[in-house]
Amino acid sequence: MPSARREFVLVLLAGAVGAGLVVLAARQAWAHAVFTPPRPLPAQDIPVTGQGLVPLASALALAALACLAAVIATRSVVRRAVGVLLAVLGAGTAAAVLAGLHTSAVLAAARAAALAGPLGGSTTSGASSGGAVHEIVVAGPGRVIMAGAPWRAAAVAGAVVIVVAGLATVWRGPRWPVMSARFERSPGGSGGVAPPEDMWESLSRDVDPTVDDGTRT
Repeated sequence: MPSARREFVLVLLAGAVGAGLVVLAARQAWAHAVFTPPRPLPAQDIPVTGQGLVPLASALALAALACLAAVIATRSVVRRAVGVLLAVLGAGTAAAVLAGLHTSAVLAAARAAALAGPLGGSTTSGASSGGAVHEIVVAGPGRVIMAGAPWRAAAVAGAVVIVVAGLATVWRGPRWPVMSARFERSPGGSGGVAPPEDMWESLSRDVDPTVDDGTRT
């Protein structure tokens, strides 16, 4: 059934793209924290990434990628159960991204990022004999600028794609191809599971992974 194979590949690719989009969006700046220290020190603008604000979103997206690998390796009822888990992970990712971003959380994440930076969270500025030294000053009142709405929307879109991939697995998963004996043997014949890229290559070439080489005509 070529349509089932193509559907299988499309759902797996969609899920992988959705998870990748969440991870990519989480690495972008979602807000800026601006600190104004006492004069003559300059104001400091510290970008805060989605990873710093909602690390759970990236963690759930990576877990979804692991679920996609499990979809390839399972069948029947177990595959449907994996699809349910995949949909739950996608919904959890969306909920984490959509959770309200509070000013206090952004300022705390900015301070943590400054302390973890290459300058170790310096609180003064000056110059050395080798030239000017630009140090991060995390002092004085801080204000927050929310500037990552497009990236948050992209993360939500990726999470929705993960949910759709999970629901499609629940609905259609048992009809999709499963690993046959030739995928359960290693290339050297010593047993074990073949690398996932071999299965992806077979599916992309429209080769039925449920049929052994010796029976394919």
